Order: sequence, then C-alpha cells, then structure tokens
Amino acid sequence: MSSSLLVAGHRLEAVWHGPAGDAAPTLVFLHEGLGSVSTWRDVPLELAARTGCGALVYSRIGYGASEPVALPRPLTYMHEEAALLPAVLDAAGVRRAILVGHSDGASIAIIHAGSGGAGTRLLGLVLEAPHVFVENLSVASIAASRDAYTTGDLRTRLARHHHDVEGAFWGWNRAWLDPGFRSWNIESFLPRITVPILAIQGEGDPYGTLAQIEAVERVAAGPFARLILPDCGHAPHRDQRDAALDAIARFALARVAESG
Repeated sequence: MSSSLLVAGHRLEAVWHGPAGDAAPTLVFLHEGLGSVSTWRDVPLELAARTGCGALVYSRIGYGASEPVALPRPLTYMHEEAALLPAVLDAAGVRRAILVGHSDGASIAIIHAGSGGAGTRLLGLVLEAPHVFVENLSVASIAASRDAYTTGDLRTRLARHHHDVEGAFWGWNRAWLDPGFRSWNIESFLPRITVPILAIQGEGDPYGTLAQIEAVERVAAGPFARLILPDCGHAPHRDQRDAALDAIARFALARVAESG
C-alpha cells in the first residue's frame, strides 16, 4: 500500500506491505546511499509474504519521491537519519522492528541500534554491505561513480528512482568524497548492540571489503551471523537474490519466534 509519512515536518515517500505494525513485527527497509523505495523492487513484498511480517519501505529525505534536501549534506548525515528513525517508526505505527539496512542504510541501522534509544522495539539487524569506517576502496569507487554520473548514463538510470536526482546524487557523493569524511567511523556504536545481527557481504563488493563486517563481528555485543556470497557485488539482494532472501527470511522468522 503506497502512502506517505509526515516526520519532523517532512513528507517521506513510504510503502507498506503485509500486516499492520500492531499485528506482527515489521521489516523496516533502509536503502543505500543512492537508493529509494523503488530500488528495493519487490524484495520487501516477497519477504513480507515469506515471513508473515509487515514491511515498511520508505525513502529518506532527498531521495525517491520524498521532499528534496538542502545541499551540501553534513558529513554527519547518517547520524541525523539514525536520530530521526524512531520518529519514522512511530509515524508508521511500528511496534516491533527488524531493520534491513543496505550500505548507508546498514550504517544508519548500526547507529540507531547502538545509540541506546531503540529499546525493546528492536528485534534484530540485517546489515547488507555495511560501512563502519572509510576504506580507500570505497573512496575510489565513489569517485568513479561521479565520473559515471557526469559523463555516462548513471544520471539517466538514477532519474527513474528520484524526483530530485541532482540532490540525491550530489548529497551522497560530495559527502563521501569530502576530505573530512575520511575520519568517519561508527565502530563506537557496536559494543552497545545486543540484538542479533545478520551481516551479508558480496566477495566482489567494490564499495567495501570484508573488514567491514569483521569489525561488526569483533565488537558487537549480540549474536552474530555472516553470509559471504561469491559472484556478488554491493547489492546481495539483487546480485544473489535467492541466497540473500533465504538468509534474511530465516533470520526474520527466528526473531519473530523469539519475540513470541
């Protein structure tokens, strides 16, 4: 069901699948740095059907059909999104949540879960290709995406998903390529995460190495499981859909069973 959410005075594009938030736990999908509701395709719908959970998919401010964002984005933009997430969940009526974060969305999930404000609502985290610190590989690939946007067809492809494609791209790209962003690091949030984590990474991810999820496994306080996929890039739910969705569904069903 397509709708919108009014959060802190901003209107956000949102879609809901499956049972309402007071009837079952909710899978909350947090998109990547250039993502939106539409870039998830039918993944939320399928996972809702396979798990019996609700699924909330929304575009953060500046993405998809949500309100545009003022540029430049602050280098703390993921921290700000994590701070806003409780209000998003409240506006959508989510009572128990399993966060499914991809790339930037996974980092936002980590910050939210490790900030101490998630409480008993949070049942678990699915982290697809998370970033917890900045690697040279990430910077090089994001610099290459700038060239693909200005001289290739990336702008055209992104325009299918974003009403304000310039704001969506440059807000993300310029933040990551700012020299001050090289010191960005969210490992300090990990020791306060006690809920179960499923981390999924592609062996061929051009935006991050296995050092990212190894840091999560080493420092996070809760139960941890990993899935490393061959022949897979930055988006396991697209590149290795069956394996990724099977693992996410099993993880979500286990969290639902544990929550009663």
